[in-house]
Amino acid sequence: MKKFVFCLALMLAPLHALSQVQSLTHQDVKRKYIVYTPAAYAAAPERQFPLVLNFAGGGMTAAEQMLYTQMNRTAERYGFIVVYPQGIKNDWNVGFGMSYKEGTDDVGFVRAILTTMQRDYRIDPRRVYATGLSRGGFFSLRLAAEMPQQFAAVASVGAPLPEPVIEHHRQRLPVGVMLVQGTSDSVVSYEGKAGSYLSAPATLDYWLKVNAMEQSPAQTRQLQPAMGDPTAATIVEHAHGGRRVSLLTIKDGGHTWPGADPFNIGLPIGRTSKAANANELIWDFFRRHSNDAPSPAQ
Repeated sequence: MKKFVFCLALMLAPLHALSQVQSLTHQDVKRKYIVYTPAAYAAAPERQFPLVLNFAGGGMTAAEQMLYTQMNRTAERYGFIVVYPQGIKNDWNVGFGMSYKEGTDDVGFVRAILTTMQRDYRIDPRRVYATGLSRGGFFSLRLAAEMPQQFAAVASVGAPLPEPVIEHHRQRLPVGVMLVQGTSDSVVSYEGKAGSYLSAPATLDYWLKVNAMEQSPAQTRQLQPAMGDPTAATIVEHAHGGRRVSLLTIKDGGHTWPGADPFNIGLPIGRTSKAANANELIWDFFRRHSNDAPSPAQ
């Protein structure tokens, strides 16, 4: 039934008409990804466009992530390209559940996607971003650590920093990082899990240190509550040197994408906040970041 609902939605949703399934071969394995281009792309052939990679949660397909997050609507509104990569066995290598170094080379897959997109589309290489939910969010943070010269900023939803990232990377190149985490997430705890991932506040502190922001003042704001919504959303943000690091805490929020329709994933896990719209907040965060001299994807 779940697959049927998603297939039906794909046929009926008009925005998905601008989505194309593409593929490439990486390490002798055919890997797929969905590309969405906004209408402005064809209308402005002289422009380069920002690129957002949106990674699905564990057990979800790229198509399900596209339908659940509805990021195509945001891309259409603000004029950016979205790519939804497909994980092998609907998973991403974040260092727990598989070997960080010897497991699936998902980082290499991302490098191949960037090379292909830069060749085939008018991508602005200074404005390349990554986001994702759960395992996809963990993986976005791995990309921030491993590819900061290619990604100007990342946003992780329902996924603090994996401990293997700390073990394998000591980079200090600045990169914008936005964290979105519910305090009542029963799948990925706000307080962290020993041996797997840090707490949300500890993840914030880690990226503040990477970006040399430990002494920068925090700006805190409470989002307007939505009628009938028991959750509350608070953003704590630091800024320095053209980069920002922020934590959006959803009080009583679950393992969900804020602002999404809970039934889209078939099995909602906790409350979905309506006080925060993840897509709007993530894009507002991304648009403030660019890499002045990005390195090639290779």
